[in-house]
Amino acid sequence: MAARIPAEERLTNLVVALMATEIGLTKQQILDNVSGYRQRADAGTRSDALEKMFERDKDELRSLGVPVETIGDAADPNDLREARYRIPQAEYDLPSDIDFTPAELAVLRLAGSVWSAESASGDAQSGVRKIRALGIDGDEPIIGFAPRITARDAAFGPLQEAIEKSRVVAFDYLKPGEDAPRRRRVQPLALVDYEARWHVFGIDIDAAGDRTFLLSRIVGDVTVTATTFDPVLRDGAGDRALAGLEEVASQNSALLEITPGTEASLRLGRRAVPAVQGIRVPFVDVHILADELASYGPEVRVVEPDELRDAVVSRLRAVAEAHAEREVRR
Repeated sequence: MAARIPAEERLTNLVVALMATEIGLTKQQILDNVSGYRQRADAGTRSDALEKMFERDKDELRSLGVPVETIGDAADPNDLREARYRIPQAEYDLPSDIDFTPAELAVLRLAGSVWSAESASGDAQSGVRKIRALGIDGDEPIIGFAPRITARDAAFGPLQEAIEKSRVVAFDYLKPGEDAPRRRRVQPLALVDYEARWHVFGIDIDAAGDRTFLLSRIVGDVTVTATTFDPVLRDGAGDRALAGLEEVASQNSALLEITPGTEASLRLGRRAVPAVQGIRVPFVDVHILADELASYGPEVRVVEPDELRDAVVSRLRAVAEAHAEREVRR
């Protein structure tokens, strides 16, 4: 059975790939490497069906105002047998004389990160594509890299409400390596995204200190209590949270070997630095990075640290064992 990659996710990945190249990608490169097509190809979907899917996706993007450009043979532009496709980044740039304060940029990036096709009009969709010009590197599209709020991060809404009302929250939190979650009482001060994951930064009342919690590790519902705290505590909280996460990341890095031209190369390369043997990627949480690297399968190999390599291997083995069990039950 073909992997169930949602259509909107496939379109997002296609936009990311086409914006990341100056020379363009051939249809075959897209089908072989872009998530959403690649999984279907691996599952046995016929090449002509994949090509029709790509043509539909290309038409859909153009209907949304995304300028997918077709580049033919230089000697014969009408010869499209080896055509390449790209999205000209200049189409997304705002005028160079428009300036925004750091606070305005933060709001705009947050707005772009929580946008989804289901909740925005056509005009809003067109506008959010221009957010990438606001202080983001010229070759880094915001679409596809901004984290999405899903049912997995159901804690986002209650936490946002609690921050706005300066209310204490309570939730169960499961740390890696622990058998059961522990109850936490927190004065939530800021929601921040880092490494494409949402975190809540605040004061842990029982520990009497600043703490940062990953939303995906919150178990069950978040309780917004009637207890309030001084809203002044929120001032500068987001900056403090990001500074703390960046400090942790600066002390931890993974040496990875990446297959060129793959989704792993595209996504990891944007936050990596070149190394003699592959690339080095800073990270905050070894378990989070292991989850991401395992999702790329054979596209990435962990050289070091050993803890990360073992965590990735463990996840891949679990997937293989689960697949084998399903085959046995059939």
